[in-house]
Amino acid sequence: MQLRAGHRLLTVLGQMLASAGPREGCALLLGQRLGDVWRLDWVWPCCNVWPVPDERCRHFAIDPREQLLAQKWGRQRGLELLGSAHSHPTSEAVPSAHDRRLSALPALMVILGGGSQDQVPAQARPLLGWWIPEPPARPQRLPWTMES
Repeated sequence: MQLRAGHRLLTVLGQMLASAGPREGCALLLGQRLGDVWRLDWVWPCCNVWPVPDERCRHFAIDPREQLLAQKWGRQRGLELLGSAHSHPTSEAVPSAHDRRLSALPALMVILGGGSQDQVPAQARPLLGWWIPEPPARPQRLPWTMES
């Protein structure tokens, strides 16, 4: 499997996730599955609704109503909800055990890696795609193909 997205979409996604700092930012990813290629066509920004506000710098949650709205909107435009994206403001762009536990598996996940927003600009932070299979299989990093 591989991810395909345009430069503009990836720029918007990275900036949007980074702008939530120091909290984890989050979004839904809409697009199309074309064989082994997952083409990202749209980013649906979401608010981090993790129930304990002081923990939003380490955890995120997307409101299920937001997910339903994104799915409905996408279906009307021939897009499907492919997965989610979120940031790790102070850690690597690798799915944490917590991320894996709370995901509806299997799942596509894109993570913007760490560094303080003031220290590392969003465009210099890694934005990595992951396939999160059912346990006991381990997350698999997905390669990107950039569209112009």
